[in-house]
Amino acid sequence: MEWSIQQIARLAGTTSRTLRHYGEVGLVTPSRIGQNGYRYYDAGALVRLQRVLLLRELGLGIPAIAEILAGQRDDTAALRSHLEWLTTEKGRLDRLMASVAQTIDDLERGAEPMAEKMFDGFDHTVYKDEVEQRWGRDSYAASDSWYTSLSREERDDFLLAAAELAADWSRAATSGAPADGAQAQALAQRQCDFLGGISGAPTSADGRPTKQYFVWLGESYVDDERFAVNYGGREGAAFVRDAMRVFADANL
Repeated sequence: MEWSIQQIARLAGTTSRTLRHYGEVGLVTPSRIGQNGYRYYDAGALVRLQRVLLLRELGLGIPAIAEILAGQRDDTAALRSHLEWLTTEKGRLDRLMASVAQTIDDLERGAEPMAEKMFDGFDHTVYKDEVEQRWGRDSYAASDSWYTSLSREERDDFLLAAAELAADWSRAATSGAPADGAQAQALAQRQCDFLGGISGAPTSADGRPTKQYFVWLGESYVDDERFAVNYGGREGAAFVRDAMRVFADANL
């Protein structure tokens, strides 16, 4: 059985233009193209499209998706791996939702939120693979050792500082502040100082993050939905990325 490009676009909740682009870059090619130029997709193409859309939903860019698909030829095994990840992520999100609900309840009752409940579900290992691939296992091991050695109070202070910084970035992005303006550059300085305090992060002799690392992180905030959500989505993350790039060019 085959489906036309219009049928697939409607079923998948995407557009014909997106499907044509996926075909052009080799992600999802039609099973055949009719004499009239119409594109048709068989069941195998649909399975591949499902994988592509799932990986896009996870925040991956097209180059990363292409690399994953090239390395995982077995669709069933690959989808099972994706399902395992989603199951783990669902458990983490359930804990996050419970912790937020608990904080709301505490605030509505006038009680002081308990830090150990506020941050249940925040997993510092979520970027392990990316860090090891880009900066090496030693870099991740050092940062992991540093984080796990923190006391509960120190860990809560670290997470609160990260949340406050992300919130300030989001407010600046929403306000329409320019990426090269004083407000954005002050936030980029805070971001630089914050990252410099994390053991294992690639740093220069002066203890500040390297320019390559700082710029890479900024780009990651846009490319990875797990990062972007901290800044109100990709538009806010793009503002952070641009501000960090300006700061890096001038200071790192």
